[in-house]
Order: sequence, then structure tokens, then C-alpha cells
Amino acid sequence: MKEYRVGFMIARLYPSLYLNPRRSIWLLCLAAALATCPGYALAAQTARDLDAAGRPIAAAAADLAIRQALARVSPVEIRHTVEKMVSFGNRNTLSSMDTGLPVNTGAAATADWLQAELERYSAACGKCLAVKRDTFTETPQSRIPTPTVITNIYAILRGTDPARAKEIYLITGHYDSRNTDTLDTRKAAPGANDDASGTAVSLECARVLSRMKLPATLVFAVVDGEEQGLNGSRHLAKLAKAEGWQILGVLNNDIVGGDTTPGDGLQQKSLVRVFSEGVPVTTTPGQLEMIETLGGENDSPSRELARATVDAARTYFRSVTHSGDITYRSTSFAPVMEYRRDRFLRGGDHTSFNQEGFAAVRFTEWRENFDHQHQDLRTENGIEYGDLAKFVDYDYVANVARLNAATLATLASAPTPPEDVKISTRNLDNNTTLHWKAAEGASSRSYEIVWRETSAAEWQRFAEAGKAGTITLPISKDDVIFGVRSVDAAGHRSLPSLPTPER
Repeated sequence: MKEYRVGFMIARLYPSLYLNPRRSIWLLCLAAALATCPGYALAAQTARDLDAAGRPIAAAAADLAIRQALARVSPVEIRHTVEKMVSFGNRNTLSSMDTGLPVNTGAAATADWLQAELERYSAACGKCLAVKRDTFTETPQSRIPTPTVITNIYAILRGTDPARAKEIYLITGHYDSRNTDTLDTRKAAPGANDDASGTAVSLECARVLSRMKLPATLVFAVVDGEEQGLNGSRHLAKLAKAEGWQILGVLNNDIVGGDTTPGDGLQQKSLVRVFSEGVPVTTTPGQLEMIETLGGENDSPSRELARATVDAARTYFRSVTHSGDITYRSTSFAPVMEYRRDRFLRGGDHTSFNQEGFAAVRFTEWRENFDHQHQDLRTENGIEYGDLAKFVDYDYVANVARLNAATLATLASAPTPPEDVKISTRNLDNNTTLHWKAAEGASSRSYEIVWRETSAAEWQRFAEAGKAGTITLPISKDDVIFGVRSVDAAGHRSLPSLPTPER
């Protein structure tokens, strides 16, 4: 069993190893080697105050209503959305101003169809969705040579709890497409993966979650202008900021088609990348000093949102078995947290929301094929270029949609995070005392303390704190990161609130 204990220790530090079956053999070999080292026996038997309280983090119990919603996610519906969007020919943002396009082609026709789809979903749930158009004229800039009309479409599923309805979780994808020339509105630009796939995820989440009654509000958006410079999302994010939308999290899906290029043995259909900023772009110098003092570079609101997707996958995608004191987990689909805002040389609509101070993350397939992005349709030297529907894996997109839906529904069901969380630094000791306040109208909820080593990617342990508003743990505040989250009677957990020092 020594090898398995070492393997479990490694997996806790590097969770991507056990999420990837191809790496599990390497993990076991490394564990066997380490188990023979003289220093291992001492390290394995040395008690750490990290483990002096609480229990290992475990998956939350599945919510039956959420599980039923995930079961309704349909690869067939997703395929219908992607193929319909491809049928519009060229969805370049500039095409909204091109009066010579054939009927039912271009960005404007696409926007009308997307609005009609959301209205169809609304009709099916008794007009539960408020469908809106956010239309504006963008001024000329590098990729927009003349004033151009841009239209975002979004649908609001209002929260059922009057005290929670102001809290918003938003999902988005961009519906515009491009070929090699960012100014070309005529040649084919199918944009099946980039980003009809992300648009399909947003629509499918609207279709299946609109039947639910959720305490907080969900917004299902599709935006234009991403390929021209994030224009649509920037406008929507600024609108949200100006109107005081209380957005607690944004899920952006861009290139989530699970490219199916024949012969690519490095594509992983069981994984999706989740990009999130570390230090928020809106951080002030004073806030940066506090972040560095706390060692909180890995705990931005966006990073906690990314961790929430891991929690959702743990509940709704993983099976758990036990053997002795070791827990083995297997998964058919899992998010992998990427510790940067986005990929090199690329940008995404989540950044527009980050720039307005909102927590936002980006979902992207594990391995992109750049022959199938931003390319004119052609075949050269046996290589087929172009973002065609035949390269989209609809079962993969459905899994991405399920993960998004699970995350949105879980967070919208969870109670409001606690407020004014403090960590006492009055005394030099090896304990940790935390204080917090209930959010307005949330005094009846209980709380959990979560913590992890400063070098760990995910929360490792938790302790129940009841409704007290304070707790002291026999754990050194110097060695771990703490968070406090609200828990309701059904076991829904909020995003964690991180403490600031109190003297």
C-alpha cells in the first residue's frame, strides 16, 4: 500500500495526473520509486497541522434537478445549432453592413435566428426567459473600417428568490466568424468550431436550464464582434457595469468543438481547458500589496470560479471508489485549470468582463488545430483547411455544455457567499482564527471552512463551522490558504470568500 499512498500524495499536488489516464502509469512508477527512498518513511509518518482538523474535500451530493437537466443536454440539438450557423455562409461582423449578401446569410441574419431560438425556448417554459437585443454602432478602428452595427443577443432567467435574484451568473459564446481576411464578408467562413460550438453551448444551457427554478439569475448570451476585437462582449460588459448588474461569474466558451482531425493522437476528448486570470486586471497598487502579503496570486475571483468548475465535475462527472484509506477517482470528462488569462497570441470575450472587474473564465478544447481556424476553405499538400462542421465532435461539445450547465446551476442554487471574512493576526501562534458575517438575509445558513497548502491547486480539506460566524483551527495560518463558503440545507456550496488580515 506504500506505493498507493505516495501516488495519492502526488495526485493531490498534481491533480492533472490522475485526470489523464495516459499519465497514470507514469504516476505509479514514480510512486514506486519514491516509496523506496529512506526519506519517504519519515515524511509519510510525520503529522502535519494541515490535517489536524476537518476532513478531506469530497464531492458534494448531486442535486437531482441538476442531474435531470444535464441528462437533457442533446448532441443532436447542438449539431442542429452548429450546422444552422454554418449555413449562414459568412458571419463576419462587417457583413451586417453589406447590402449585397444573399438572403439568410451574414451576421444580421444569424442574430435574428439566435433571437428566435431563445424565444422558442422561452415559449416552451411559459415565457420564463426575457430575450433582449443589445445593438450599437461601433466606431472605426483597426479591424472595423467604417461605422458598423453590432448586435448581442441575451436571455435572462430571473432568479426565484427575491433576495438572490440580483446575483447573476452569465454564459456566453461569440457567433461571428472569419476566414483568412478579417475584412472579408463574402467568401465562406463557416466558423463551426470558432465559435458556433461555443454559441451552441450557450443556447443548449438556455434550453435545458430554463426549465429549472433557480434562486439566482442566469443570463445566456451570444455576442458579435469577437474576431474584430472583442467588440460585442466589451459593450455588453460595460452595459452590465453601468447598469449595476451583480455578476458573480462569467463562463465564456470559445473553440469547444473537440477538433476531430484524423491522425491527431494528442487530442484529449476527456479534458477541457479552463483559463482564468490570476491577479485581476483591475487590481490597484494597494490591493496588489495585500494579494502579495496573503500569497493570494492564485486566488482571484476568476480562479475561484475555475475551481467551481472542478467541483461541479467532481460531483456530476466522477465516480468514486474507496479502498482502505485511499480514494480512487475516475472521470469521463474533466476541466483542467490553466493558470493564465488566455492562450498566447489570442484573446477571448471573458477578458472584456475581467476588465470591468467581473470574475470570468474561458473554456477551450484541449488541443486546437489551427488549420481549422481563421482559414479560407482549401486543400494544399493534402491538408484540408477551414473551420468545417465535419471537424466538430458533438458528443464532446455536449460534455462541455453539461459541465457549464452543472456549474451555472450549482452556483445559482448555492447561497450567497459570506461577507467581511477576516483572519486574525493579533498574536504569534500556530492557530488560525477566522471571523465572517452572513450576507444580507442569509443568517439561517451554515458555513464551511476550506483550506489547502499554498502550493496546492485545489482545496484539500474542509471543516463545518455551523452558524457561529467564527472558528479557531489548530492550523498555522502561515502554511495554508483559507476560504469560507456558505452552505444551504440541501448541501449547495457557494464560491469561497477569502479572508483579509485583522489585527
